[in-house]
Amino acid sequence: MDPLSLAPLPLLAAAGLAALRPGRRPGVIPLVAEGAALVALALAVAGVLWLTLVGPTDLAMGSGFVALRLDPVSATMGLLVAFVGWIVVRYSRRYLDGEAREGRFHALMLGTLAAVLVLVQAANLAVLAAAFVATGLVLRQLLLFYSKRAEARRAAAKFILVWGAGDGAVLLAAMLLWSAYGTTDLAIIAVAAGAGLPLAAQGAVALLVLAAALKTAAFPLHGWLTEVMEAPTPVSALLHAGIVNAGGLLLIRMAEVVQASPGAMAALVMIGGFTALFGAVVMLTQSAVKTALAWSTVAQMGFMLLQCGLGLWALALLHIVAHSLYKAHAFLSSGGAVQAVAAVRRPGPVAVPGLGAVARAFLIAVVLYAAVAAGFTAVAGEKSAQALALGMILVFGVAYLVAQGLADTAPAALTQRTAAASVGAAVAYFAFHQAAFALWGGVLPSAPVAGALEWALIVLALLSFGLVAVAQALFPLWAHHPATAGLRVHIANGLHLNALLERLIGGLKTPKPF
Repeated sequence: MDPLSLAPLPLLAAAGLAALRPGRRPGVIPLVAEGAALVALALAVAGVLWLTLVGPTDLAMGSGFVALRLDPVSATMGLLVAFVGWIVVRYSRRYLDGEAREGRFHALMLGTLAAVLVLVQAANLAVLAAAFVATGLVLRQLLLFYSKRAEARRAAAKFILVWGAGDGAVLLAAMLLWSAYGTTDLAIIAVAAGAGLPLAAQGAVALLVLAAALKTAAFPLHGWLTEVMEAPTPVSALLHAGIVNAGGLLLIRMAEVVQASPGAMAALVMIGGFTALFGAVVMLTQSAVKTALAWSTVAQMGFMLLQCGLGLWALALLHIVAHSLYKAHAFLSSGGAVQAVAAVRRPGPVAVPGLGAVARAFLIAVVLYAAVAAGFTAVAGEKSAQALALGMILVFGVAYLVAQGLADTAPAALTQRTAAASVGAAVAYFAFHQAAFALWGGVLPSAPVAGALEWALIVLALLSFGLVAVAQALFPLWAHHPATAGLRVHIANGLHLNALLERLIGGLKTPKPF
């Protein structure tokens, strides 16, 4: 039995103890909770060492009904969940000190972490589906921790609706895959998918894409993720840094099956790309720190879906890891960040680039990226068209900074720094690209050879992200136009798309306060 498979046990044991003391200041329960989270982290670290020394391991119990797998993907995600979980539980000791239901909070938090740790290790469809359902049920209670707040009850109702629909899609997909291949083992299904997808499996893939979109707060059902700020800050941190990644993990675990369907891959590119652009634009209009971070999560999850749709599975996993670490820190330090930003001395007027400067900036960024790409190709081998396109999209973001440096009023030092930032971003992208494929490339499928459909999607993604980046760079030129103020209001409210879900929720019975 590998150490990682034992990690949920101390969390469940401590959760049981915390459930016995659900009230205010439950004695040593907070310390016990932190200790259990630390033990789970130690077991996750030991799991990584076990994988390095022994290799992948399978654990089957109950005649195979309960099956867990230790491999590079589960080891990475297990270590990530355990680390973020320990940080969040440790933070919760002070944050929840003196709350009326402090003990209950620790019980629910530990139960959620245990469910997610089982989820990342799932080796068959039954465990995968059960872990998704369990995570949603416990997390619902955490979102209702301040149940007397109407906003919290409304957010929980939206979460129940969207996450529950995702659970239903996962359960139906599991049954269809079982029907198509006669097994629930994920490894066997992955191999069988290489020979083609039966009709039932094609339906399952469509449901998997739907489930992933729902659980990652993809457009247009993103509203639930932006409204869970009524929950305690540790819950927001865990949700945005860990649990929302479950949709991406679902796709990565089923990568061979999803990649066997060109239509599913195209859907992920379009859904993910639009969600990324939509979330990023709305984020820029937010004044509240936590709300801006929530929209950032929407954008980042969309970009992760885009990576999956391009077949860059290893990079998608790397994106999950990086985003989780960043977002956990961002949420837990959001309060102090407000004071820090307010205390910063303003530098004065910012250089505003004209159309010519923006055009030169994008040309310089693309040329520098091409040079770095050529160097890495010469050293490490040819890159896929999808990987090169993804790097270009990232460089578009850096081109905005280069444009600032090329403005007429910009000092020479700023020009030099922005050009160096463009080169640094390109080098970092390919370096992380190599690291990701070294870690997980052996257990995840390679990107498909770009055909007509793939090239069409690549061109669409480049044009979309390029146009948005150019519009952002030129925004200061027309920011003071009267029409801009009205447009900003609509964008800040997410084009009011969440109002549709709001109306649906209005016809449902929201959870009662307790």
